[in-house]
Amino acid sequence: MSIWCRGIRGAITCDENSREAILAATREMLQMMIASNDLRPEDIASAIFTTTPDLNAEFPAVAARELGWVDTALMCGHEMSVPGSLPRCIRVLVHWNTTRLASEVVHIYLRGASNLRPERAAQMSAFRIPHEG
Repeated sequence: MSIWCRGIRGAITCDENSREAILAATREMLQMMIASNDLRPEDIASAIFTTTPDLNAEFPAVAARELGWVDTALMCGHEMSVPGSLPRCIRVLVHWNTTRLASEVVHIYLRGASNLRPERAAQMSAFRIPHEG
């Protein structure tokens, strides 16, 4: 059985530029990625988080650490500031060691970020988990 390093994309919008809002949105996105792909922390090689420049109150990677990704290489940065692009957006690219085919990976686009990849948002609608309030 072959193991490949696959990329899982995720994105979510955040209600406001506060530590609590950034961590809550990031947790929601990561929990959906975990549930829909059966992720285990030991299979995650690394994750790169970005935020739009209007989100800078906390590093999204903190939420991953809180979910137990303590031995995973994590990095945060800002997205390009493109005029007219989606505001208050957190994105992630997770590098995942798996036996799954690329076509079996479920990418996650939540809240306002579902407009970024509507076909992916429709694909993952069966994997909804309760929203943290």
